[in-house]
Amino acid sequence: MPGNRDYYHILGIPRNATPEQIKKAYRELALKHHPDRNPGDHTAEEKFKDINAAYQVLSDPEKRVQYDRFGERAPFDFGREDFRGPSIDDLFSGLFEEFFGRRSRPRGPSRRKGHDLRYDLKITLEEAAFGAEKTFTVEKPQSCAVCSGSGLKPGTAPVTCPECRGRGQLLYQQGFFSISRTCPRCQGAGRIISDPCPNCAGAGIEMARRDLKVGIPPGVETGSTLRLTGEGEPGELAGPPGDLHVILFIEEHPVFQRQGTELICEVPISFLSAALGGEIEVPTLEDISRLKIPAGTQTGKIFRLKGKGMPHLHGGHRGDLHVQIFVEVPAKLSGKEKDLLEKMLESEKSEAYPLSGAFWDKVNQALAHTKTQTGKK
Repeated sequence: MPGNRDYYHILGIPRNATPEQIKKAYRELALKHHPDRNPGDHTAEEKFKDINAAYQVLSDPEKRVQYDRFGERAPFDFGREDFRGPSIDDLFSGLFEEFFGRRSRPRGPSRRKGHDLRYDLKITLEEAAFGAEKTFTVEKPQSCAVCSGSGLKPGTAPVTCPECRGRGQLLYQQGFFSISRTCPRCQGAGRIISDPCPNCAGAGIEMARRDLKVGIPPGVETGSTLRLTGEGEPGELAGPPGDLHVILFIEEHPVFQRQGTELICEVPISFLSAALGGEIEVPTLEDISRLKIPAGTQTGKIFRLKGKGMPHLHGGHRGDLHVQIFVEVPAKLSGKEKDLLEKMLESEKSEAYPLSGAFWDKVNQALAHTKTQTGKK
């Protein structure tokens, strides 16, 4: 009840306490009993109100004199029921300032680096294998060519922000706390543009097409990323520009398939070449090579050419080229060719076709097993 509370006792300080002692005691108790730290605790809420009421009086030299003389019957409003006190964040801010022994000065906005950009670049398998220098065109934001990124009409200068008077911050006073907020009008710059650049409307940025070059190292894969420093969006408030990330995508090759550093190539040969064997031509990334195959080579047989694959990205030897053979049967025959093949067919022996013989042996075994199970003859 009014008239029975001892504000010095509430704050736990002597009657001759200095202003610094009052401030320190109040801050510690306010943090301890703040409603945000004690949700639903009615007792803590009442203590918090008493603490704030005590501080309102004892922190004011005139009110403190009247309180020391008349107690709570002094002729002024204590405001206990209406005063909510500072937020928990403001209290911690005050402790920060107390710890460092000074208030932090409002500062303008810091220079911000521009955003990074991305560009997808298609390259050939040969370019990925041997490296290349690629030129490409991008359309991206850059500093306005008319105002050099200032946003000002040439020949003019920015004016002091009337809202914050050039500080870039607005200062709000709450009890003994001073709270700074970024000025919403100038966004912390402290200055505003009254006469904007006609080219960029004061933004300081314009879209422009630009030709760029990038060096592609040997061995890159789809998804490899190359970074062009400083080719991203311009920074804010004269901050450094961002970077441009070039993502590589390797186009599908009409001849080769890639698996890491290995290449696969399917090569068709005539059935006569497969039967007789000899040397055949096979493509590589650089040229045409010759590959010796044995007589009787079957479809699906794979031969390896060492060192004809893709290079390792970080150096070292190249992978291999795997050549898979497919035996091609002629689609058209002349009369003479047909006669020769018919004579071959009449004279061929089963021993010349071991795969065919093994296949039909398996078929006959399966049929015999089926007849046994069903009782059929």
